[in-house]
Parts: sequence; C-alpha cells; structure tokens
Amino acid sequence: MDALASIVRESLVVAAILCLPVLVVATAIGTLVAVVQAATQVQEQTLTLLPKMLAVGAMIAAFGAFAMHLCSNLFTDAIRMLPTIVRAG
Repeated sequence: MDALASIVRESLVVAAILCLPVLVVATAIGTLVAVVQAATQVQEQTLTLLPKMLAVGAMIAAFGAFAMHLCSNLFTDAIRMLPTIVRAG
C-alpha cells in the first residue's frame, strides 16, 4: 500500500508543478487586462481571452519539454512500482 500511496502522492505533486505556473500566469494576465479594461471602460470579451490564450500557449511552448520529462519519469516510476502495487493488493 505504501507503493500506491507513494505513486499517488508523486502524481499529485507533478500535477501541481505542471499546472500552478500556467494558472498563475493566466491569472496575472487576466487581472492586468481587467484593470486596463476598467481604466479604459472597454468591455470586449475577446480582449480578455486572447492575451490569456497567448500567455498560456507561450508557457506550454517554453516548458513543454520539461513537463513531458516529468510525466515520463512519473510513468516510468509507476511501471517500475507496478509489481509491488499488485502484490500488496
């Protein structure tokens, strides 16, 4: 059971490492655009979506290789621990 708990814990950490920077950038860009919209009184929906999409796309392009490396390490660890998990259950 320790092997299963370990792989679940590791997967949650990897998910947080992958999602948190993208969410922080999207939130910061959204807040910045909201402030600009409030200052200029321009309430256009596409103006809020496009900068966030571009920022998230840039983050994925910049850190995609790192993310795939983390995911492949997690997959390798899960496959390596599979016999231990099966024997424990």
